[in-house]
This record gives sequence, C-alpha cells and structure tokens, in this order.
Amino acid sequence: MSLSRRRAIALIGGGVVLAAAGATVGFASTRTPTRALAPWSLAGRETDPRRRALSFAILAPNPHNRQPWLADLRQPDRIVIHRDRERNLPQTDPFDRQLTIGMGCFVELLALAAAQDGHALDFEFFPEGENGPVAVATFAGGAVPDPLFAHVLERRSCKEPFEDRAVPASLVKELSAHATVIDAPDTVARLKDLTWEAWEIEALTPRTFRESVDLMRFGKAEIEASPDGIDLGGAFLEGLMMAGLLTRQSQMDPASTAFAEGIRMYRAMLAATPAYAVLTSQGNERIDQIEAGRRWLRLNLAATAMGLSLHPVSQALQEFPEMAQTRAQVHDLLAGPGETVQMLGRLGYGPETAPSPRWPVETRIMNG
Repeated sequence: MSLSRRRAIALIGGGVVLAAAGATVGFASTRTPTRALAPWSLAGRETDPRRRALSFAILAPNPHNRQPWLADLRQPDRIVIHRDRERNLPQTDPFDRQLTIGMGCFVELLALAAAQDGHALDFEFFPEGENGPVAVATFAGGAVPDPLFAHVLERRSCKEPFEDRAVPASLVKELSAHATVIDAPDTVARLKDLTWEAWEIEALTPRTFRESVDLMRFGKAEIEASPDGIDLGGAFLEGLMMAGLLTRQSQMDPASTAFAEGIRMYRAMLAATPAYAVLTSQGNERIDQIEAGRRWLRLNLAATAMGLSLHPVSQALQEFPEMAQTRAQVHDLLAGPGETVQMLGRLGYGPETAPSPRWPVETRIMNG
C-alpha cells in the first residue's frame, strides 16, 4: 500500500506539512526504493522459459503483498509451485482462503507469460493433497498468446478515491464476462456501508490490525530489506517519519491523530466508489479458491485495458469471528444459495499509481 503525498497529508493532518520540510530535493531524489521496484522492469529478461514466465508471475496481486509463492525447478520442463506458509496471515485469513486466491492469481499470470513464448501449461493442482505443492505446471507447445498479457506491467490495485463518474454501461457489459459488476445505486450504497463497517472492525480489533501494522515497511531502507507487506515510502512520508509523526506506534494507537486521520482517509476512499466487481463460486474448496484467483487476475487485466481501476476490499470477506455478522450480510446481498463470495473489489476511474515492491525472481526459486 503506497500512500500518495495527498493521502499522507490527510493521514497526519494538513497542519503538519511543514514538519516534512527537511525532505529536501536532494533527499527526495534518493527515496525511491529502486531495488524493490526493479522486478517490474526486469520481467521477461530471463532466457530459460520457466524463469522467464516466473519473472512475470511474481508481479501478481496477492493479500498484503505477502508474495507467498515458491518455485521448484529441479524437474525439466516443469515448475512445482509451493505456497510459503511462513507468509500466512493467521489473524485476518485464518483458513488461508485469501492466500490461496493469491496463488491462483500467480498461476494464471504464469500461464499468460508462458503462452507469450508459445508454451501451454498443463496444471495438476494439489497433487499430494492440501499440505503438499499447490500445483505442478508442465510446459508444452502450442499456446496462443493472450491479448490481456499486454497489460501485465500496467496492472495495479488502486487504493485511492475514484473519480465521481459512472462506469459506462458498455464496459459493465464487457466486464461481465469476468465478474458480476454492481452499479445499481441502492446496492452500491449498501456495499459502501458494509465495506466501511468491515474496515473499521478490522482496524479496531487489536490482533487483526496489528497483523497489518507488523507488515508495514516504513521508508526506503525497510522496503528494500523486505519488499513485501505494506510499503510506506517516498520523501514526504519519510520526512514525517523523521519528525516522529508517522510511526508504527502511532498506527496502533486509536487515540492518536494519525489513527483518527487514517480512519477519516479510508472512509473517504471507500465512499468514492461508483461500482463493485464480485466473484462468487458454488463451492469453497481449494480448487474453487484457485479458480477465483485466476479469474481475479484476468478481471484486473481486463479492467486495466479499459482504463479502469480495481481495488480489492477483502475485509468484509474475512473469516475471523468479529467479522462474522458483516460477512454474512455481504453474502446475503451478493451470493446465491450455497455460494461463497470469493472476491469483492471497488471499480472505477482512479489516478495513476506506482507499482508495489517485489522480491526478485531468484529469491522465489527454491533451486535451479
């Protein structure tokens, strides 16, 4: 979660902008976490087809930017894909549903990247059961490149207020091939209330909010040391950090100005939503979650191709006890009998945003 300068002002309060005056032009020019962003510009430079596909797949969206994927390359023409369980989110994702959806995003992007080189991937999912590899991907020939791949490097999860304009009906119809798009004013208004309620529940439940705060990376040094989690970087934010106005402690303190302004900021962001995209499944087995991730990745790329922004608002779908009532209300609103809402996202026109930091591809390869 990169915060823009405008949102940072809202977070702390406009009256303390002068506290960041120490962030001089020279200082500002050194604050971009270049090394942590390098995987976006290096994608596709590998010569081995498997590593080349992986160099794109690591850019997939995933919960809290945990990047939980690991690849075993010991078998020729195969990738054995594992989920790194050390990257679990036990408080907000106690059943690993969201992390499994993230693995589905990774798998689909791997397939799209391999197809660019003419390789079709044959996937065998959970070949050793849930506790073993997520998938074995076997490379073969005969693939046709997918037009959605052209938008991989532009794709973002836009965590900003959207413009006050509707998504055109023609685009709603086109996106319906990927998801259910909700733009009816009454339902949109109800979802605004529910997504805000869910965000507030997570933020005011100490153990769930601490999980997020513990994954915040404050400033360039922390971001480059651990290019996952929630990145708080840039010259302006680092100026506030130097002034002691933006700290891990203040983020956890409900009585602090930073916490109060953060609540105000997020409420305004969630309210600035003209439409939602919803993915449901008939079942809620691991393979259903993988499939939801694959669909979400394609939806995200399709929205990007249309000039639209997409932002997952997953709090309302989380399965910790304090969220149960809100989650049930979301399901009553969006799901049919027996269905599970796997993904819910804000949809609209958002500003251009920076990519999220990534671990280099070589750190996600177990061997080879």
